[in-house]
Amino acid sequence: MEKEKNILGYEKIGKLIRKFAIPCIISMVVNALYNIVDQIFIGWGVGYLGNGATNVVFPITVIALAFSLMFGDGTSAFLSLKLGEKKKDEATKGVVNGIVISTIVSAILCFITLVFLKPLLNIFGCTDTLRDYAISYGKIIGIGLPFVMIGTTLNSIIRADGNPKYAMVSMLSGAILNIILDPIFIFVFKMGVEGAAIATIISQFITFILNILYIRKFKSITITKNEISLNIGMCLKIAMLGISSFITQMSIVVLISVQNNLLSKYGEVSKFGADIPITVLGIVMKISQILNSIIIGISVGSQPIIGFNYGAKNYDRVKKTIKIVLTLSVIVSSTAFILFQLIPDKLIAIFGSGDEMYIEFACMTFRIYLLLVICNGIQMPTGIFFQAIGKGVKSAIISLSRQILILIPSMIILARIFGLTGVLVAGPVADGLSFVLATTLLLIEFRNLKIGKINTNDVSISSEQLSSITNSGNHIVITIAREYGSGGRYVGKLLAQKLGIKLYDKELIQKVASESGLSEQYVKENEQKISKITELNNGYYSSLSNADELFIHESNVIKEIASKESCVIVGRCANFILKDNKDVTSVFIYSNLEDKIARAIKYYNLDEKNAKREINKIDKLRASHYKYYTNNEWKDFSNYDICINSDKNGVENTAEIIAQIVKK
Repeated sequence: MEKEKNILGYEKIGKLIRKFAIPCIISMVVNALYNIVDQIFIGWGVGYLGNGATNVVFPITVIALAFSLMFGDGTSAFLSLKLGEKKKDEATKGVVNGIVISTIVSAILCFITLVFLKPLLNIFGCTDTLRDYAISYGKIIGIGLPFVMIGTTLNSIIRADGNPKYAMVSMLSGAILNIILDPIFIFVFKMGVEGAAIATIISQFITFILNILYIRKFKSITITKNEISLNIGMCLKIAMLGISSFITQMSIVVLISVQNNLLSKYGEVSKFGADIPITVLGIVMKISQILNSIIIGISVGSQPIIGFNYGAKNYDRVKKTIKIVLTLSVIVSSTAFILFQLIPDKLIAIFGSGDEMYIEFACMTFRIYLLLVICNGIQMPTGIFFQAIGKGVKSAIISLSRQILILIPSMIILARIFGLTGVLVAGPVADGLSFVLATTLLLIEFRNLKIGKINTNDVSISSEQLSSITNSGNHIVITIAREYGSGGRYVGKLLAQKLGIKLYDKELIQKVASESGLSEQYVKENEQKISKITELNNGYYSSLSNADELFIHESNVIKEIASKESCVIVGRCANFILKDNKDVTSVFIYSNLEDKIARAIKYYNLDEKNAKREINKIDKLRASHYKYYTNNEWKDFSNYDICINSDKNGVENTAEIIAQIVKK
């Protein structure tokens, strides 16, 4: 029966982008609006000092968001991976642990915020004038941290459970309620910043309740009271899967802290004072965040389209998709540029009135700090593009370049030279330099893309290849993990010959390509490779990466083969994937570095220096890949039934020893 084609490979690209991008845009814009709504009503009901206070408290909210997204995105990735491996029990335990650890950490953060609020505010650049407002607002926000954290964690898990609409509705419900309650508490009850904070936590509580109610409605798993427990190892695994979201949010905390302290220091000696710059730049950043949310939503919506077609070598569709995404993003950023340059006074007026100095600095900030905002329409989609095609290093460089690598140093250096204006000038400097970097990398990648398309239906394995060729009546499955240069692949070949069974190594690539629709070349180049930088760059609100999809397909193929025939399977975490099979013998083959270098020089035509570098590189990639998907150490001998030094015994004898053990 012909395998059903994936719509990502043939459906109209515009239609696919609308399908995937619109829910993501809505979710991200709603998230950005939460704090902006508060600031609009506070600006009219309290004044700009109230807005300045919320900007100082904002990093606390971002820290809470960082942890909740780490646990939420990590749990959703764990859930998807385990369901793909058909391990429903482990998936359930992962979800339970993700919710439990989020609950524990939220309680700790709530305690820290309430007890140490004053020193925290000092770290985030609070001035004496803003302090009373910030304390009043911050105490109430601190009480609500468990609601927002658990609700956000559950929101990510609900999306992974295949119900993004419910996740979106629960978030929208809270946001709409916040818009309704803010004016009631601020203007009717005359509660000022405290009223805005109460409105916020009530709204977050509603989202929390809606998401808690969903726990009984999970489609992919069933959670009972007996399964509620805490497994530290599983929590660490979940945290590592979501660490990129944590780093993304914490970089914002660092930026705001540095920025507020610089604005306070250099604003104090300017005609504007310290409070106006802190207030205005905080508002301007949140307005620009709406722009960024739309661009990120469009870009993330294109991820599955780009990732699938790149893997399937449909490079014409990859190019067409990124061109559409860039066009839409530049239209959005250009529209924002026009508004920021022409009517900055009207935009800042949305957040309440102010004196002449307040309006003057607001116009300066919009026109200087966001001068090159058009560049965001290229820089952000490019970073997500490289993430989608599995090039984590380039994606991480682009993603981190603006806020961490360029903006913060630029602020510090330019502020020393130009004072308060230098802090603002750092904005277009960071936008411009990160744009040049992103554009250069994108053009190079485009030149390397060859227009072409493969017919995935042509990739197949013959029935003769799939049939078992074992000479005995016993079912034998041997998995071989091996250090690079240890001769493990050749040992596997000899072992299969001695036992009269099938070897699966390169043959697995063909079968996985057939099952997934990805090209053989893509599978070959990207399997068994999870670098540390890739772990840290899975992206915000992204779905499973191609590496995750690849692992799921390989796991399913390995299980299918092992259930049908006797065989030798080389690499690919096969010992872990088949750990519950009783008829599996797992082997780890190693040798000392000198012998591995000698083998690499002889068989791979490398010189000694490059051989050592290649051995270390590939072994690290294999270890990271194994750790990422199994949460175990690759070189831990307790994970294997047989561990043997191939050079001490010789490759041929190593194969013979293993064969004799297996036969007995």
